Amino acid sequence: MVEAGAPKVSVVVPAYNSGRHIEKLVSSLLRQSLTAGEFEAVFVDDGSTDDTAERLDRLAATHEHIRVLHIENSGWPSRPRNVGIEHARGEYVFFADDDDWFADQALERLHDCAKTYDADVVIGKMAGHGRGVPRELFRKNRFDATLSNAPLIDSLTCHKLFRRSFLLEHGLRFPEGGKRRLEDHSFVVRAYFKSRRTCVLSDYTCYHHAQRGDSRNVTAALMEPSSYFASVRDALDVVDANTEPGPLRDRLHRRWLRNEMTNRLRGKRMLEAPEDWVEQVALEVQKIIQDRFAPGVAAGLPPLQRAVAYLAGQGRVADLRRLARWEAGVAGHSRIDDLRPSEHAVAVTVAAELRSGGQPIGFRSDDERDVLVLPVDEIDAEILDATQQVRKARLDLVARRRETGDEIFLPVTFETERVGDQAAGEIIHLVHRATTTIDFRSLNGGRTRGSWLIKARITNAGWTEDSPLPLIFVCRADGARPRIRDERKVWNRLRSAVGRRVRR
Repeated sequence: MVEAGAPKVSVVVPAYNSGRHIEKLVSSLLRQSLTAGEFEAVFVDDGSTDDTAERLDRLAATHEHIRVLHIENSGWPSRPRNVGIEHARGEYVFFADDDDWFADQALERLHDCAKTYDADVVIGKMAGHGRGVPRELFRKNRFDATLSNAPLIDSLTCHKLFRRSFLLEHGLRFPEGGKRRLEDHSFVVRAYFKSRRTCVLSDYTCYHHAQRGDSRNVTAALMEPSSYFASVRDALDVVDANTEPGPLRDRLHRRWLRNEMTNRLRGKRMLEAPEDWVEQVALEVQKIIQDRFAPGVAAGLPPLQRAVAYLAGQGRVADLRRLARWEAGVAGHSRIDDLRPSEHAVAVTVAAELRSGGQPIGFRSDDERDVLVLPVDEIDAEILDATQQVRKARLDLVARRRETGDEIFLPVTFETERVGDQAAGEIIHLVHRATTTIDFRSLNGGRTRGSWLIKARITNAGWTEDSPLPLIFVCRADGARPRIRDERKVWNRLRSAVGRRVRR
């Protein structure tokens, strides 16, 4: 039962030396479409040493639905969040960070979704600002999502709506005791397994997840490998306690192998890290691969990540660096093949491919398999088998609103062309083509006011790379006819002007 007069939602915010960075969150809370009597914000000041406590106290003094709790410094968000759970009065709890912010209707839409579908957990669409967010999860609404039928495992941050009685019933709390990296993971994975219904709300961007420009988020510092991967093992323990050996467990384990392990030993991310730190990470990854993962975990990765996992499992750090130097040059390249505007719509055809160092990513034929070509020797063709990924390769076109960071997958028809004479033993590469018609009366539910940029998003063989297109669509009002800015023409005019100046 819900307490009479209780708020619909409690927003719990851990705060530590937030300073002016908290203002964007505060402003977004004060703009919510839920009334002040329908939600509360509970800020838990974790012993700040700057003016954060005073800022929050002044805020609470002028807004009855904002409360501030002051605790001794714990050094990490877990303790403040747990304190927030105990003091929250809302039917639902949302955990927000002090440097993120909400869209204006976020809390109302999340709560409506939770009530409509009687959900224990609701995940609202996120926009990333210097941070990654799960893209595939938000491709569509999902009103009965599970770890078996949806990519929930891609979303392990706690920035979600939870039924408070659900948290209390199952004793769901964040791990405390010092700086516990990945404190979200064990909490969220437990919630997914316990939840009677989980919903994903993808047709409205609810939450904006930001990386502070001064990199002073409490979790932004370089992690200590041994304790970090101890937290990975804790999350794996939760999965193991709730699954049997087999395809589901392998798929869930694969999320940590991909995100927390192989992705740290790839490309620019590896090359920019201190060498001794990379050695420690590689050793911890090797231990977990050998101790915890069944063969099916790495086998389900795309070929590039399989190669990284193989090299890490063998302790071949020098080869990992060689591969990282090559991968650092991988990027998406795209061009506009056709552009046809009409009254309120625009049809666009785009061609795109992946390249490294100016050369297309290549594949060679091996017993009717497409084998990824990499600049590292002594990796079995079976590990580099990209046949399934080549068949599933796709080109998405994504509209991104410049002002807010909202991203919308556009409906496309696409095809893939194999370039090169495979029968003659040539290395082939793939060129993808996609066509979409953007109707600005219905894009983003008709909420189109602003400037929209179009990106080509290429997914193949372990990469997902964005390539911005030189098009900007400007709508002066929701649903209005767009004004098209073709940056190719701007660039051509600029190039001509520079050429004339040089000739003079």
